[in-house]
Amino acid sequence: MAEILREVGMIARALDSISNIEFKELDLTKGQYLYLVRICENPGIIQEQLLELIKVDRSTATRAIQKLELNGFIEKKNDPDNKKIKRLFPTRKGTDAYPFIKRENEYSNHVALEGFTEQEAALAARLLQRIRKNIEKDWESVKKGQKRHY
Repeated sequence: MAEILREVGMIARALDSISNIEFKELDLTKGQYLYLVRICENPGIIQEQLLELIKVDRSTATRAIQKLELNGFIEKKNDPDNKKIKRLFPTRKGTDAYPFIKRENEYSNHVALEGFTEQEAALAARLLQRIRKNIEKDWESVKKGQKRHY
């Protein structure tokens, strides 16, 4: 069996390291850009939906969201129908940073797919989506406290 997950992990860590270095000038650190992008793309999202999109645990998301709020990238607002729900919105600073982050993402995609035909790129995307969906089943299960049986 191919070592797919090692390759995916190396790619993810390399891109995360690059992004953390490049986004330091925006005062974004340790993967905060991931949260900011999703909040900009989904204004009014709640934390539970956000951690489902990014696939992180609640405590990790809480820390990142607090830092983004503290640094003025996002703001929390009460839901008009349910005061217990806090909705996340980008601030002006957040929306100003968004295009730079998107350009980096597009550039990284371009670099990653260099030398691929359109068909190869589409196939790679489909295969990675299938892998993600397979892993999501375990992620959902483990997140709910169940154990995987190796």
